[in-house]
Amino acid sequence: MSKMKTKSGAKKRFKLTASGKIKAGQTGKRHGMIKRTPKQIRDKRGQTTLSAQDARIVRKYIPYGL
Repeated sequence: MSKMKTKSGAKKRFKLTASGKIKAGQTGKRHGMIKRTPKQIRDKRGQTTLSAQDARIVRKYIPYGL
């Protein structure tokens, strides 16, 4: 049987940690920064790990890890 393909959108957006969790960029940083407090903008720097429910969905798109 042939291999499953990784979704190219998921490949660009998510990374796997060594323990198998999924890292993703913070949400809410694309536009509308004028509405956000400076603390919110600071807190949304970098990446975060996805919750177990969201990670289960993303795993379908990354069958062999990255």
